[in-house]
Amino acid sequence: MKNKLFYCLLISLLSSVSFAEKMNTGAPLLHGAGDDKTGYETKEYKTNSKALTTRVGQKANLIALVKQPPLGLPAVPVPSNNPITVEKIELGRKLFYDRRLSLNNTFSCAMCHVAEQGFSHNELATAVGIEGRSGRRNSPTLFNVAYAEKLFHDGREDSLEQQVWGPLLAHNEMGNPSPAIVLRKILALNDYNGLFKAVFNKPLSMETIGMALATYQRTLNSANSPFDQWYFGHNEGAVSPSVKRGFKLFAGKANCIACHTVKKDNALFTNNRLHNTGHGFRVSTQPRPAKQFITLAPGQTIEIDSDLFDSVAEKKPNDVGLYEITENTEDRWKYKTPTLRNIALTAPYMHDGAFKTLEEVITFYDQGGVPNEDLDPLINPLHLSNSERSDLLAFLNSLTGSNVDQLISDAFAAPVGDIE
Repeated sequence: MKNKLFYCLLISLLSSVSFAEKMNTGAPLLHGAGDDKTGYETKEYKTNSKALTTRVGQKANLIALVKQPPLGLPAVPVPSNNPITVEKIELGRKLFYDRRLSLNNTFSCAMCHVAEQGFSHNELATAVGIEGRSGRRNSPTLFNVAYAEKLFHDGREDSLEQQVWGPLLAHNEMGNPSPAIVLRKILALNDYNGLFKAVFNKPLSMETIGMALATYQRTLNSANSPFDQWYFGHNEGAVSPSVKRGFKLFAGKANCIACHTVKKDNALFTNNRLHNTGHGFRVSTQPRPAKQFITLAPGQTIEIDSDLFDSVAEKKPNDVGLYEITENTEDRWKYKTPTLRNIALTAPYMHDGAFKTLEEVITFYDQGGVPNEDLDPLINPLHLSNSERSDLLAFLNSLTGSNVDQLISDAFAAPVGDIE
C-alpha cells in the first residue's frame, strides 16, 4: 500500500510538469503559466512562479468584440434564438469561472481553458479534471470559438449551447452525474437568485445554462495580429520580411492554407473539417514502452516499469478520433483542424498535446506526417530548408492578436465562485 501511494505521488508530480515553452516574442507578463516549469528536468532549474496576488484584472467591453470583431475576423455568427446581450455575457462569464459548478466545488471551465495560457492549458499535454482525473485529449483554445462549426477534437458537437454540457457531465472533467445535480446546485446558490429570470425571462434550465455559457464564449474574439495589420490592413511595416516569406511558403510550397484557410478579407485559419495526419495512427499503433520516466525534482528523474505506472494511473484508452462518432473505418484518426490564430500561446499541440513546440509541429509536417492507409492526400513531405522552417515559424508567431491581454485581464477580474 505504501508503494502504491508513493507512486501515486510520483505520477501526480509528473502531471504538474509544464509543457510551456518560453519564446522570444516580447510577450507581456500576462501570458504563460503562473508556475512555469520549463527546464524542470535540469539541475539548473529555478522557479519563476508568479504570485497569485498579482493576478488582477479589469473588466472589458466584451460585447464590442462581437459587434465589431478585430481586424482579420468576419462577422460573428450568432444564433437567432440566442442573441447577444450584455446581461447574458455577464451571466455566462460568471458561470464559466465558477468552481461550484463541479461536483466537489473545486473545478471551473476556466481551469482547463486558462485565460493566460491561450484559453487552453500550457502546463498539461492532456486535460485533468476534478480530483486529478486525467483525460486523453488536449484542452483546445477558446479564442475565436464563436466561428467553430464543429466542436471537440472529434467534431461531435456543432453548437456551443450543446457543447457546454459535455465538460459539466464528464466524469474526468467537472464530474457531475446528471444535469439535475447542476441545476439544483445553482438554484441553491444565493448569488444566482433571480439572475436567469432577469436575463432570459425564463427560469434556470439546461437550455438557459447552455445559452449563457455559449454567449460568453462568443465574445473571446482575438485578431488584429501583426499578420492582419500587414495582410488585411496593408501596413507593410507591420511584419518582418521573414514573416512575409513564411506566409508565401504557408500558402504555396507547404500548402498549409488548404486546411488553415485564408480568405480575401478575413482568415479563420481553419476549414472546420477533420483530417488524418498520421499522428493519431502512430500513437494508437506504436508499441507500449517497457519503462516510464518520472521527474521528481530538478535534475532528479527515475525510471519505473510501465506495469507499475499503470497500476496507479488510469490507463490511457485508444483514441481513433472521428471513427468513435461515425464508426466509419475511413474516419479513423481524423481530428478537427485547429485555428492557427494565437498559436504561439496555445502549446502543447495536436489533439493529445504530444508536441511541445511549434518547431516540432513544423518537423512533423515537413516529414509528411505518418503514412497509413487513411492518410489525408493533402499530407505530403515538404522538404523545407532550415531557413524556410525559420520563416514559417516567424509567420506562425505573427498570428497573436493585439487584444489578447484585454481578454486575459477581463478573465482575471472574474469571480471564481468561492464556497460559502
